Amino acid sequence: QVQVAESGGGLVQAGGSLRLSCAASGRTFRSYTMGWFRQAPGKEREFVAAISRSGGSTYYADSVQGRFTISRDNAKNTVFLQMNSLKPEDTAVYYCAAREAASGGLWSQSWWYDSWGQGTRVTVSS
Repeated sequence: QVQVAESGGGLVQAGGSLRLSCAASGRTFRSYTMGWFRQAPGKEREFVAAISRSGGSTYYADSVQGRFTISRDNAKNTVFLQMNSLKPEDTAVYYCAAREAASGGLWSQSWWYDSWGQGTRVTVSS
């Protein structure tokens, strides 16, 4: 399994932007479907975005569609989440997830991923 580690969280005002990064270990990063999930206080972990192994396909939760962009750099073993027009309801711990397989349509299911980072906290103030 790959090991992943998130960075880039912080405190930002509503309407602002943040860019999260997820660095992965290993030499087969391009074989991994990557996802971002988040968990707000008192709530279940929820899907945010996912990207296919090649980067050619991306998927988003309705709540972030048009505001967030997921991308990956397979040469640098890194996946990014660019978050624009942030809202207070985006406040959460954001987790990077990975699995060495094509998603088969399961990219939004947290149980499908088998490698998780420790999370990075994002706080959006109103």
